[in-house]
Amino acid sequence: MKPALRLVATDGMSLERPIDRSWESDDHLLDTYSAAVTQAAEKIGPVVVNIEIQKTPPPNARLRSSNQLRGSGSGFIFTPDGFILTNSHVVHHAAKIDVALSDGQRFGARLVGDDPDTDLAVIRIDAPNLRAAEFGDSNTIRVGQLVVAVGNPYGFQFTVTAGVVSALGRSLRSNSGRLIDNVIQTDAALNPGNSGGPLVTSSGKVIGVNTAVILPAQGLCFAIAINTAKFVAGRLIRDGKIRRSYIGVAGQNVSLPRRVVRTHDLSFNSGVMVVTVEPSSAAERAGLREGDVIVSYGEQPVAGIDDLHRLLTDEQVGLSVSLTVLRRGEKMVVEIVPQESKAADHS
Repeated sequence: MKPALRLVATDGMSLERPIDRSWESDDHLLDTYSAAVTQAAEKIGPVVVNIEIQKTPPPNARLRSSNQLRGSGSGFIFTPDGFILTNSHVVHHAAKIDVALSDGQRFGARLVGDDPDTDLAVIRIDAPNLRAAEFGDSNTIRVGQLVVAVGNPYGFQFTVTAGVVSALGRSLRSNSGRLIDNVIQTDAALNPGNSGGPLVTSSGKVIGVNTAVILPAQGLCFAIAINTAKFVAGRLIRDGKIRRSYIGVAGQNVSLPRRVVRTHDLSFNSGVMVVTVEPSSAAERAGLREGDVIVSYGEQPVAGIDDLHRLLTDEQVGLSVSLTVLRRGEKMVVEIVPQESKAADHS
């Protein structure tokens, strides 16, 4: 019998009311949270894979053990015919790729395409009737929203962690040196081996590709937004690579004197100083020189190298564009025709 609270009215009559003790227990809240995580894990689990790679040693390399030529990570199937999304750094320069499914089946995989600039890659296995992940929309997620990460940290297959979206719109520098924009920050625990695994909502829809942690900090984990991944994956399947343009300069960020900024009515007090000009490049044909400072590309101001990288998209290949530069303090405009990039470290 539930305990009761005895009340005495002013007329001497007594009333008994059950004592509400529901506030003393959070079981119902924990059950709801647990159900959400369980539902997400059960939905995404069958499409998460473990990726093991072997690399060919570079010439004259001195290796202490064969483990230096091995690596592992995570990925997830996103089409029924065997296309798998993962991180570029998981499979980059791999001589052999093996994939283990959640049911224990193992398959050899081939690299379809690799983009170090966004740290994304697509591999493929030949297997019938595969379940595929359902993509969400990373533009609709909110800070504080529950998210679940699934992967294979340190070889422990199908490890589930949960947390929240900590921040949106972060930028993260890839191994190639370019910034990856619109990165999702989460406190869902990630460890080596989680790379390439899915970050999903409570309904099991993928909204990010887990890519990095900041050590020794705790709770600073990052995932590439799925809207970025969808675009990159489509291009990798179609072309095997992501086309980008480049103009053929090596540069560094420099600050500009206030007098120069005011005189030329510039949007920023910084720009990109040309350090070297590649022979036979678009920059050389346009007449760029060492020491020139690039301050705008077309109608867009350029405050630094990252701005220039963002503007050098595949749509710019072969199109003439006005490049505004400062030369010995004087403002000038040159016409330049970007070429298709052949290496990730070109500008």
